[in-house]
Amino acid sequence: MNIMRSLVGALLLLLLQPAVAVGEIRTAAQESSEPKFVPIVKDGKAAVGGICVDIMRAVERVDPSIRFVGDQSWQPRLRLEAGAVAGSIDVICGSLRSRDRLARFDFIETPIFSVDYMLAVRADDPVRVENWDDVRKLGNDGVILAIQGFGVVDILQQAGGLKIDASANSAKSNLDKLFARRGRFFCHRSPGMMSEIRHAGMTEKVKVLPTVMLKENFYMITSRKMAPDDARKLSAALALLSSKGELGAMFQKYRD
Repeated sequence: MNIMRSLVGALLLLLLQPAVAVGEIRTAAQESSEPKFVPIVKDGKAAVGGICVDIMRAVERVDPSIRFVGDQSWQPRLRLEAGAVAGSIDVICGSLRSRDRLARFDFIETPIFSVDYMLAVRADDPVRVENWDDVRKLGNDGVILAIQGFGVVDILQQAGGLKIDASANSAKSNLDKLFARRGRFFCHRSPGMMSEIRHAGMTEKVKVLPTVMLKENFYMITSRKMAPDDARKLSAALALLSSKGELGAMFQKYRD
C-alpha cells in the first residue's frame, strides 16, 4: 500500500509540474534572397527551404523552448524591416551590419555565415576592376545596380564616389536592367549570385567578375520589441551551434 501511495504521489507531482513554456519567435521568409530562403517542394507542396530555415530548425533542436513561426510565408525585405520596427516581426535572418540597421535593430553577436560580394557584367563587357577605385574612375559608365533595401546598398553609399542604382526590388529586375545597359555592374552576394543568374536564364548573357569586392558577415537581427528572454535564448542557441561547427557545416551546402 505504501508503495502504491508513493507511485501515485510521484505521478501527481509529475502531472503538476509546469510545462516548459515555448516562446514563439515571429519571422518570415525574405523574397529574392537565395540561398537564405529558397522555394522548394516538400511532400508535393510548395514550401520554403534554405540556410535560414535550416538554422531555425537547428535552433529549435538545441533549445526546444524556442519555436519559429512564419518562416514558410514570403515577405519583401522592406516589409520585414517595417514589421520588425513595429514589433510584429521578432527576427530577420541573415542581415549585414549597417549604420541604418544598427540605429533601428539589435544584432545577435554570433555571425551565422559570411559571404563575398561580387560584380556581374554583360558577357561581352571587357571591363576589368580590382577595387572600388577602378569603378569610380568609370564615372557615369560605372553605374552599380543593387537591390532596394539590401544592406549592401548602405555599404556602397558609405564607400563614397560610386554611382548606385538601387531602385529595383529583385535580382531578376537588376539582371534585366544590366542586359538592357541600364547599369554596368550588378553587385550581389556569393553564394546567391550564380543561382539568381541561372533562375533568370542568363548564364550565356551575364558573367561574374573574379574579384571579391567585399567580404561581410551576416547576422540574425532582432526587433527592439522582442521579448528579452527569447532574444537571450536565441543568442545562446546560435553561440552553441557555432561552437560545435554546425553553422559552418550547414552553410557549405549552399555555396555556389
